[in-house]
Amino acid sequence: MMDGYINVLKPPGMSSGGVVGLVKHLTGMKAGHAGTLDPEACGVLPVMVGRAARLFDFLVEKRKVYLAEIAFGYATDTQDAQGTVIAVGENYPDAAAIKAVLPMFIGDILQRPPMYSALKQNGRTLYSLARQGIEAEIEPRPIFVENIELLEETPRHGFLMRITCGRGTYIRTLCHDIGAALNCPAHMRFLLREQTGAFTLETAYTPEELREAKENGTLESLILAPDAPLGHLPRIDARERLWKKVVNGVPLGSSDWQGEKGPARLYCKDTFIGVWEADAEGFLKPRAVLNTGKEVSGNE
Repeated sequence: MMDGYINVLKPPGMSSGGVVGLVKHLTGMKAGHAGTLDPEACGVLPVMVGRAARLFDFLVEKRKVYLAEIAFGYATDTQDAQGTVIAVGENYPDAAAIKAVLPMFIGDILQRPPMYSALKQNGRTLYSLARQGIEAEIEPRPIFVENIELLEETPRHGFLMRITCGRGTYIRTLCHDIGAALNCPAHMRFLLREQTGAFTLETAYTPEELREAKENGTLESLILAPDAPLGHLPRIDARERLWKKVVNGVPLGSSDWQGEKGPARLYCKDTFIGVWEADAEGFLKPRAVLNTGKEVSGNE
């Protein structure tokens, strides 16, 4: 089984940890998700398999796209449909009213994360504090929302929105805050993550499809290569004579490579070795070595 990523289409009701457990079971390898989703949300959930986990810090999660349904009429303590109702109202807005306030939530803004979240305070998760009735002081955090497109009205005072944003954005909090701006309590009724970084719905597989692929012996064909989501990093090609050096993580001198400073994808013999970065003295040093020489033998 190869190292890489399985792009899972997480269904509602399944936790991100449950998805990782399924991938571990099917592949027999270590695995970890590259960006969690709430249990009731669905959509793209990339899972790192094997040594691909070493590349987590280099994955670009800056651009995320969500399809969300905001529902007006009541707000909940979790800011989604699973929580306890904490406010009700009947000042239902129309599409024009919603569009009028959306600019308030676009661009670089501050957002106060919800109590029911996995963020930690003094070593304890906020959701564990919330379940004990403890209200923590949560400072607003800067986030970036690129665009909010109001799509269509849905039954029971709802509207579909497509939201393009950066990492760290809580869509349910966005729905709650839009309701507050319109003087009508609101919550998030539905959430589908359509994209996170290089991973999209088009390359995602359901748990059922993964199980079927395992039974058919085709699961490995669904694993994306370790360098597949790293196209934003520049590429450096080391000479073939340097094969043994690079697969063993030996730094390269300035005469052995050419490129810009910063993290880069290193290849040798057209094989992805890992992510390397130049230091102040011009030595190219490994940040994450994926190929240890076992997959491709060197002749030098």
